[in-house]
Amino acid sequence: MMHFYDTQTLPVSPWRNGGGETREIISFPPHATVFDWRASIATIARRGDFSLFPGVDRVITLLEGEGVELYAAGEIIQALRLNQPFAFAGETPIFSKLSGEKSLDFNVMTRRDSTTARVFTTSAAQQCQAGVFWIITGEWQVGEKRLTRGEGAWWYQGGEPVHPMTADALMLFAQIETIENAVPPSRGRVVNRAL
Repeated sequence: MMHFYDTQTLPVSPWRNGGGETREIISFPPHATVFDWRASIATIARRGDFSLFPGVDRVITLLEGEGVELYAAGEIIQALRLNQPFAFAGETPIFSKLSGEKSLDFNVMTRRDSTTARVFTTSAAQQCQAGVFWIITGEWQVGEKRLTRGEGAWWYQGGEPVHPMTADALMLFAQIETIENAVPPSRGRVVNRAL
């Protein structure tokens, strides 16, 4: 079943440090204390530290803004550019600096011992068992529903095909996979996996 959303109507949660806000798309499983995977839209309004998420892999993609520079241990590790996903470990202390006034970013987090994410931009039709997407440009269709910029969907079982309907169609697509034979986080095993 596909769960559709519009970025503009997602609930907004301001950050405690006042540096931005988050619009959560899904934390899966819903209502669980510990997520297996999570997708959200964040607005970064000023420079500052990222929250730490030990045992979690993260992928961030700049959707709007002039750019964001990410630093670790005082050294720049990545300059975010529009629609280019960047993966990093959630336990890495990251400091961000804005190139402009603010940025809009798409975030996918997966618990390393249970799930993994493949995040990419595409203009081709997509379908997978579990995932989430965000429309960048053009029109896309899922069943009878048409979607445009800032809209998307998430699902965790048997997703429907997502088809481009215009020549300028481009979307950010995250395919979520469960790691076979994963030990639940409470058991303490960590599967080492390269980003």
